[in-house]
Amino acid sequence: MTTPGGTVDLTTTVGSVTLPNPVMTASGTSGHGAELGLYLDLGALGAVVVKSLSAEPWPGNPPLRVHETVGGMINSVGLQGAGVTAWLAHDLPALVAAGARVVASIWGRSVAEYAAAARLLIDAPAAVVAVEVNLSCPNTEAGRGLFAHSASATREVMAATAACGRPRWAKLSPNVTDLVPIASAARDGGAEAVTLVNTVLGLAIDPETGAYRLGSGARGGGLSGPAIHPVAVRAVHDVHAALPDLPIVGVGGISCGADAAELILAGAAAVQVGTATFADPRAPSRVLRELEGWAHRTGRPTIRANVGAAHGRETTA
Repeated sequence: MTTPGGTVDLTTTVGSVTLPNPVMTASGTSGHGAELGLYLDLGALGAVVVKSLSAEPWPGNPPLRVHETVGGMINSVGLQGAGVTAWLAHDLPALVAAGARVVASIWGRSVAEYAAAARLLIDAPAAVVAVEVNLSCPNTEAGRGLFAHSASATREVMAATAACGRPRWAKLSPNVTDLVPIASAARDGGAEAVTLVNTVLGLAIDPETGAYRLGSGARGGGLSGPAIHPVAVRAVHDVHAALPDLPIVGVGGISCGADAAELILAGAAAVQVGTATFADPRAPSRVLRELEGWAHRTGRPTIRANVGAAHGRETTA
């Protein structure tokens, strides 16, 4: 890609996966397939990360599922989906036809269910370049305490998903006291990278009626959007500082190129744009353009040169 002042190399690598640029969609925010293809060129993005899929169809949570908050939204969709087999047959072909690089996201309520979902991806086409193992969705009981909140459970699930035959990224939760041992356990289980972070646990109550805002009731849902961006930056920064050789995909509250740049400087090799697409379906393309301009202005016109560049720098006056 080029700017008026010269060439910017946006190529990046996440483990063994090379991407033409670091901007992806985020799982759970743009559907199971090519829904955003009406608004942007999916093949021009680094990759498209689809909504998390289980081995079998799953109905998700009862309504209401989404509630707007200051600086974001809280959702309790509950991972509704038709399952991996139906996705391969009905949704993936449109992504392949669009020239997209695809990252499949999988989830389960048990280690066995994660393993089953992974096995179903063995024969997926080459366009599926990686599998993101969602260990951290707060909308299921498993996600709240059994996987991404435990180093040993994280390691076990990652090992169990090796059957997919593709690079695996572990999507982790910010709702722990220390992400570093969880990220280290994910790597020990076979993760080539970690995706930081999923939503922050939240709850919304109607002050007029005293009723819970979401159909999940007292379980609440996941807070996303600009409100959690500083949480994501801190998570990426801390894990990169402790585990500098572990690739990171940064996600959380990205609405502009500067947000993406902040996560890259903290240590992310790539980023995902999610909640911003609800207000602007073209947000990933806009973030990519703005990120390109930023890379040119820094005087370090490659993404690789900027990854983790904030570490050791002085505080801005």
